[in-house]
Amino acid sequence: MFQLTLARKKILWAYLFLAIPLIFFLYIRIYPTLFAFEMSLYDWNPLAEEQEYIGTENYERLATELNNPRSVTRAAFSNTIVYVVLGVPIQLSIALLVALMLNEIGRLTMLYRLLFFLPFVTSTISIAWVFRALYQPQFGFLNVLLTLFSLPQQPFLKSPTQALPSILAMIIWQGLGFAVIIFLAGVKQIPRDYYEAATVDGANRWQSFRRITLPLLNPSIVYLIVLQSISFLRTFAPVLAMTTQGDGGPLNSTTTVVLRIYREAFQRFDMGFAAAQTVFLFAIILVVTIVQMRLTTRATD
Repeated sequence: MFQLTLARKKILWAYLFLAIPLIFFLYIRIYPTLFAFEMSLYDWNPLAEEQEYIGTENYERLATELNNPRSVTRAAFSNTIVYVVLGVPIQLSIALLVALMLNEIGRLTMLYRLLFFLPFVTSTISIAWVFRALYQPQFGFLNVLLTLFSLPQQPFLKSPTQALPSILAMIIWQGLGFAVIIFLAGVKQIPRDYYEAATVDGANRWQSFRRITLPLLNPSIVYLIVLQSISFLRTFAPVLAMTTQGDGGPLNSTTTVVLRIYREAFQRFDMGFAAAQTVFLFAIILVVTIVQMRLTTRATD
């Protein structure tokens, strides 16, 4: 038998404890990813004993649908891009503005932080249903408000042009609190001496923001851009809850890639094609993350 010293025993136990979450992570995250890639190469039928290998046919079908302007798959990918391109900059801009204002106030700070963070920890489905009620025609709160100001009522979720912005507003609002807290933590880390020195040198508030606040918040900005982009790319629950029968309508104007994958896999049981879309979405998220980190990460003096 080997005689281990106390120091080696501690190291051995450390490896053992680290191995438990590592195995869990590999089983929960890595294995399903590899399994999805394998599934995408088959005409996968969950009820069949043997699966038919079809090679890259699912990916060829995906490419064909992406080239078809009337395809639901193309609409799903196009809408998802709109969610990301509009949602991330709007949400982060508002969050930064709110964080800067919260950093200035001296009273009721915790209350304001709590009010902004509360939607983030609230159930997405619950918030989606509340927004769905607000958007209702005739008796929805927003249309009642428009009527009070003698403005025409709006169809919101019933309109192919207004449905996506209406859902996007809800998603931005729900995730705002998380971005505010991250920005606020970053702002608090900036030494006040920098601003005092800039004031002595004659810098105004905009110059201080552009030359001091923005560069020193770069780590927070990079973190939030990557994280929120991934979150918007995986948009699912709000669209499912706020559209009629969760179909991503009207006329597929709000459907997303994840909703499309869900419908293909669990409503049409076309598991192979759904897996191909999953792998393609994974590749997009990977590329977007790498590009964003390269573009937004920079050294700060």
